[in-house]
Amino acid sequence: MTQYSGVVFFDLDGTLLNGHSVVDDSTANAVHELKDNGYLPIIATGRSPLEIKDARRATGINTFITLNGGYIEYEGKAIYRGVIPHDIVDQTVAIGDALGEAVSFYTADAIRTTRDTTAMRTAYTDIKTTIPAVDPDYYQGRDILMLLILTEKNDGRYEFPLKDELDFYRNGPHSIDTVLKTVSKRKGIERLLALLKLTDIPTYAFGDGPNDLPMLEYVDHPVAMGNGITAAKDRAEFITSTNTADGIRNGLRHFNLIK
Repeated sequence: MTQYSGVVFFDLDGTLLNGHSVVDDSTANAVHELKDNGYLPIIATGRSPLEIKDARRATGINTFITLNGGYIEYEGKAIYRGVIPHDIVDQTVAIGDALGEAVSFYTADAIRTTRDTTAMRTAYTDIKTTIPAVDPDYYQGRDILMLLILTEKNDGRYEFPLKDELDFYRNGPHSIDTVLKTVSKRKGIERLLALLKLTDIPTYAFGDGPNDLPMLEYVDHPVAMGNGITAAKDRAEFITSTNTADGIRNGLRHFNLIK
């Protein structure tokens, strides 16, 4: 096992990515310098492994916590999958069907959705990613690691009957990330650090949104982006500049992780 000076976790949207869902050259260079200085950079995101290939290519990051902790990979090897029980997926889909709303299924290597709706198309278009194919039965016989509920106002219709089994993170006006209660970015970090025996070195995290809060509360040095929500800033040791104004580079410099 490589000896690291510390571990740094990066959210993607609103953090590592700019407003066009691309990693700026300045940010990519900062992450490469971080690696050269002996730190392990890790992506921690609600996105799926399919949706982070460009970010990984730009930054050289090969370890990631995706689907809000539902799927974890270290240097090309899957080390955790948080599978949502089939009956819970059934219930979620049934609620969506009753409301005429789409629910998307996420495995480690695919995304499908139950129906074509305006909210579904808008949600995926907003984050500059491919609109998934419609296949309402895709979850049958497959391990589903995250559900994306495509709703603008019916949060409670899903949350009330399923609140004991699932956690819900609204990630935008049209969609809600939905994972097992035993799954989160924080729990993903705990699992990864324990498995890699990296529990005795400094940890840092950069984030901006609601699903980053457990992660920011857990690490030694939480950093909120200047464009982040108030709750993220309230939990931060340091508030850096925005994701479009060298926020990553400035935050890493603040802690003397890069020059």
